[in-house]
Amino acid sequence: MEADWEFEVGADAATGLAAPVIEAHWPGFVDLRLAPENAWDLPETIQFPALGEALAKLNSADSAVWTSKCDIWEHLEPDEFDPDELDAPPGCAAHAMGCYIDLLPKKNWPSPDMAATDCKRVCSLLRAVPLRCCRADLVIRRAFITPELMELGVTVYITSCGESLAEASGTFQTALTVFTDVLCAHSTLE
Repeated sequence: MEADWEFEVGADAATGLAAPVIEAHWPGFVDLRLAPENAWDLPETIQFPALGEALAKLNSADSAVWTSKCDIWEHLEPDEFDPDELDAPPGCAAHAMGCYIDLLPKKNWPSPDMAATDCKRVCSLLRAVPLRCCRADLVIRRAFITPELMELGVTVYITSCGESLAEASGTFQTALTVFTDVLCAHSTLE
């Protein structure tokens, strides 16, 4: 499985616009830490049970992270992804889909270097999984845990492709499961 990470915490040099920030308690926030099984009630998970499974696991008592927001894109246009970055063989990128999940550590990183170390570790473990036509991108961002408290969080983007929409969806579900299993089994965020 392809995977990479980056920091996105400052202003864009060309535009001067600030990087996106994770808003932990946005107006539609559903705190799945209180009842992870409620993940399957979210509109994003109705058609994609694998997303509900991932959210439930990421918000479980055993997880070192919790989620604040997610969205799914059932169809990505050809200019919205690069088949080479998904390790897609020729002809296997006719359809693509993806999602993002905002992740926050239950115990904050003591430094940005620790956030980078954790993301590098997760990416290394994901790259060791023999799964083509997908990737995970971990983006370290500033996160408002409360309006007064800013920490760091990670937005993970998972993208998959396939010859058919069904194939892209199957790979997406597998990639989401692999990501969640790797993160929950090997996280040092706690």
